[in-house]
Amino acid sequence: MASQDTGRLEGETTAEALHDWRMAERAADTAKRGRMVAAAAARAADEAANAALATADASKAALAAATLAEQSANKTAAAARRTVQVASSDLVEAEAQSASADLAEQSAEARYREAADRAPQRSESEEPS
Repeated sequence: MASQDTGRLEGETTAEALHDWRMAERAADTAKRGRMVAAAAARAADEAANAALATADASKAALAAATLAEQSANKTAAAARRTVQVASSDLVEAEAQSASADLAEQSAEARYREAADRAPQRSESEEPS
């Protein structure tokens, strides 16, 4: 009768001993495969943990970049608003100067036309009689 016990009685047959040996080999092989699978699983878990940490670091970096981009966009928008204010002020001033120049031109044209209209009258009145 075969037994899992390594200390067998002297009455064990060769066939029984061979059978026990083969069973022990199978158990050892199964245990080795289990150990290899467990080691591979442990390595995979370690790699997964490292990947998760790398993903977390990348997420932090992305958040920092997004925050910086938001701050930069806000500064750009503020600068654009100031530029619009200055440009609007410059436009108002340019329109006022243009209107003033138009009035000056109209006034000068009117004075010229009056002077031109009086010119023939002057020359007639200035002629000796």
